[in-house]
Amino acid sequence: MSRIGRKPIHILEGITINLDRDTITAKGPKGSLTCSIPRKITLKQEDDLIIVERKDDLPQTKALHGLIRSLVQNIIIGITSGYEKELQLVGTGYRVAPHPEGISLTLGFSHPIIFKKIDGIEIKLEGNNKIFVSGIDKQLVGQVAANIRALRPPETYKGKGVRYADEEVRTKPGKTAKAAIT
Repeated sequence: MSRIGRKPIHILEGITINLDRDTITAKGPKGSLTCSIPRKITLKQEDDLIIVERKDDLPQTKALHGLIRSLVQNIIIGITSGYEKELQLVGTGYRVAPHPEGISLTLGFSHPIIFKKIDGIEIKLEGNNKIFVSGIDKQLVGQVAANIRALRPPETYKGKGVRYADEEVRTKPGKTAKAAIT
């Protein structure tokens, strides 16, 4: 049995759960989220717990068991406290500024890049080199942060680019002169 799938999910106060045959809808203080459930997985609500069970022991069903449990847990965390990713711009002249359509990023190209607003995601700026992406959907927050990072990923020689705040960029040594080798 899946170690992750076996763990029950605790429902905090102020959260309402609606279990249908193939969907789960959770409403909390920050909003509501919905997740579809495969037919081989069943969810049961007992008091303040949600228990995830599977109907057979096929490898695909075992994989779905842990996955669905994690997705439901992410929904519960998202509607209570939310998720946030922090990005930093590292490099001379790299900066971010608010724009009516979203944010404007200057990343060393000949033109500024406009990153448009996305429903359900809040983008906050701190100074001119920090971006905070927050929302209740963990997958959407992660994808938006990855899309912003993909505009100029950190390069390996000087480390310039857009990176996560906790990301360590390993830099390579540059080429050395032939005189130094001999």
